[in-house]
Amino acid sequence: MSIYDFEVRTIRGEPEKLAKYEGQVLLIVNTATQCGFAPQFQGLQKLHEQYADKGLAVLGFPCNQFKNQEPGNNAQILETCQINHGVTFPLFAKIDVNGPDAHPLYRYLKEQAPGFLGSKPIKWNFTKFLVDRQGRIVKRYSPIVKPERIERDIRKLL
Repeated sequence: MSIYDFEVRTIRGEPEKLAKYEGQVLLIVNTATQCGFAPQFQGLQKLHEQYADKGLAVLGFPCNQFKNQEPGNNAQILETCQINHGVTFPLFAKIDVNGPDAHPLYRYLKEQAPGFLGSKPIKWNFTKFLVDRQGRIVKRYSPIVKPERIERDIRKLL
């Protein structure tokens, strides 16, 4: 099993295989537009703008599992991300990241990169996973880690 074996839905509902991103460095993030960490959208966008042409893909996965901080539908999420945060990096359809309905991608990410003290569940919005060009999950970052603090790790992989 590889990260490239997963299929996801874009925010517009089209199926997309992660194989599309093979050979790129990925930063996968579960997002929520009404979260106190939503200002991180700007930092993620900045990373996207600075490094997309060097092989970075920031991938946002909206999730409403944490205190109802992403209640909108996919169209509303896309509009909020574009208008309020200037997001142009790829966004995907809203998913669950924990529990019985967790998306298979997130089950895989949590298995490959457990959190603090080996815990697997995603604790909050804006948990980030860094994936190298070979599809290996390199590191999991807690929600409090701002995108700017990940830049050095991204540059090493590019």
